[in-house]
Amino acid sequence: MRVLVACEESQRVTIEFRKLGHQAFSCDIKDCSGGFPEWHIKGDCIPVIEHNSWDLIIAHPPCTYLSVAGACNLVNSKGEIINQRRYEKMLESREFFMYFYKLTGSRVCIENPRAMARAELPPWSQVIQPFQFGENYSKQTCLWLKGLPYLIPDCYAVNKRSFGDSWCAVHRSPGVRSKTFVGIARAMAQQWGNLE
Repeated sequence: MRVLVACEESQRVTIEFRKLGHQAFSCDIKDCSGGFPEWHIKGDCIPVIEHNSWDLIIAHPPCTYLSVAGACNLVNSKGEIINQRRYEKMLESREFFMYFYKLTGSRVCIENPRAMARAELPPWSQVIQPFQFGENYSKQTCLWLKGLPYLIPDCYAVNKRSFGDSWCAVHRSPGVRSKTFVGIARAMAQQWGNLE
């Protein structure tokens, strides 16, 4: 299977598909940090998608200006826009997100956190949590799926008490926070990598 993981510099999803023998590539405007530059396409993912044939595209479009977490920096309590530059960035981010949403001819998964209402994104297909895939974290993650089944939780973390202080919501720097959890990446590869 030919797999493109768009907007992925960490290569976590790419590596899990490669472990199962798939021809998977990460693509990002940044250098990869996953250690396999030979599996990384540095540059804009749109030409890569449009000039190649992919069986599966998993996209992680930037969420900085779409996420509900940033709404307080965009609008006031009355819903009025307080930052025009941020509003324009939100519109650009939405347009990029919708590029993936409108793709045809490939199975597609778009991964992002819950978006602010102002972004007017289409309804998501599924909401998952890292702890459903064996990770010790809570981070609500939305999936928009086209031609793909729901991702089935496969390894629940035992419970919050078992992990004590190590169980937490993800409060890390944006560069680290945006990396896909290995448990979720593994589940994507194992569950979607064998589709006919």
